[in-house]
Amino acid sequence: MRASVYFLHGEKISPAPRTVTPPATAAGALRALLAGPSRYERGRRRTTAIPSGTVLHSIVVRRHVATVDLSVRYDDGGGSLSMRARLAQVVFTATRFPAIEKVRFEMDGKPVTAFGGEGIVLNGPVGRADFEDLAPLVLVESPLVGDTLRTPVRVWGSANTFEATFRLKITDAAGHTAADVYATATSGSGTRGTFDVTIPYRAIRSGAGLLTAYWNSLEDGHVVTEDTVPVTVTR
Repeated sequence: MRASVYFLHGEKISPAPRTVTPPATAAGALRALLAGPSRYERGRRRTTAIPSGTVLHSIVVRRHVATVDLSVRYDDGGGSLSMRARLAQVVFTATRFPAIEKVRFEMDGKPVTAFGGEGIVLNGPVGRADFEDLAPLVLVESPLVGDTLRTPVRVWGSANTFEATFRLKITDAAGHTAADVYATATSGSGTRGTFDVTIPYRAIRSGAGLLTAYWNSLEDGHVVTEDTVPVTVTR
């Protein structure tokens, strides 16, 4: 089964594909997350804030809340940004599954109420909305890093942009703009909504390409890039 794990691209979360085996799909995804980005993904500037050697002890889901028990290595080192980023990576990876809406953290079987040296308060389950500042304003959930595109391509995810509008651009292996379209989410201007569009494109050369989510500044029209997804574009 195809799943997504969430690494970092700069200081924002970014999904990457993984294959996991049912029925323990959420546990498989979290273990894949803890293993870190692949060489290909590292070459595309995907990183992780989760300390190497962190182990998943268990994940139990009840009433749409996943209790995730990790080894104490998860709490090692880093400032407040690193700590919040590693929490967000686990939360986004777990909540990609429809049965999970929020995450409660444990370490070595003990509930976590304050995390890290910064004392991040975790006095209850947390969800994606608690880490809105760590998500790009346009978060592309599909296609994922390394995917192969064929026209037309379905692009979906979530966005929180002014008036819920933004643009999606596909660049082919020749650097040619194969498509550049407007998209609209279900909400915006402070509230994250979802989007799901199908984009026909016309490539002149197959090979390594890029999907870019961006918007134009209202002040001077300059391009503000929110998310980039390295992909393979086919003619």
